[in-house]
Amino acid sequence: MTQPDTHVLDNPIWSSLASGHLHFRLGGPLACRYRADVAPFAAIAASPDAMPAAWQALHGLLELGEQLSLFAISAIDVPQEFDVERAGILQQMIVVRDPGGQVDTTDIVRLGHDDVADMFDLTERTKPGPFRTRTQETGQYIGIREGGRLIAMAGERMQLDDYVEISAVCVDDAHRGKGLANRLIRVLQHDIAQRGQTPVLHVFEHNRTAIALYERLGFAVRRSFYLTKVMRREV
Repeated sequence: MTQPDTHVLDNPIWSSLASGHLHFRLGGPLACRYRADVAPFAAIAASPDAMPAAWQALHGLLELGEQLSLFAISAIDVPQEFDVERAGILQQMIVVRDPGGQVDTTDIVRLGHDDVADMFDLTERTKPGPFRTRTQETGQYIGIREGGRLIAMAGERMQLDDYVEISAVCVDDAHRGKGLANRLIRVLQHDIAQRGQTPVLHVFEHNRTAIALYERLGFAVRRSFYLTKVMRREV
C-alpha cells in the first residue's frame, strides 16, 4: 500500500492510512479514506496511469452528499462525477530545529473519551479544522481548563512511521495572547521527539500569525499542497 519513488510526506493522508492509522483505513490499492467518524480525509494513488481508476475507486467510497478532502502537490482535475470545492493552499511544516527552553506542563491535562463533548464545544467556537466523534482516537490530545471549562487544546492526527501531525490547535478567543498554544505545541513536540518521531503540521498559507508561531517553535515549510474537497454528485 506504499507508493514508490515518493517521500511519505508527499502524500501524508495515504501514508498515514498505510502505517500508523491502518486500522482507520477504508478502501483498496487505488483510493482510501478515513472512517467517517474519524476524519474527512481521502487519498488516491499518485500514478498518472492509475488516475481514472483511482477516481472511480474513490467515488465508490463516498456516500451521497458526503464531502472528503484531498491533499495534492499540484492542482488536480476532478472528474465530472464529483462536485468540487477548491479550499486553498496548505503549507506543510516540519520541525527542523529545537526551539530550546523548558517544556511547561503546568495545568496541562490529557484529554480522552470523557472530554469529547468539551472538545467539540471548543472546536465549534474556534474552527481549527474538522473534528469528528472519534478524532480524539487518532493520537494523544491535551488541553488546558479554567474553572472546569476547556479553553485550549492541541493533539495528534495523522500518524506515519517516522512523523506525527500536530493538529486541532485552538484557543478560546477570551484567552488568546497568553501563550497557551505555544505551551501545548511544545509539550506535543517533546513527546513526539521522545518517541523518536518528527512533528509535522499543515496550515493555510494565508494564516501568517500561525505560521510565525510555528516558525518560532522550530518548524519550517517543507512544501505546499492544494486542498481540494470533493463530493459525490447526485445523478
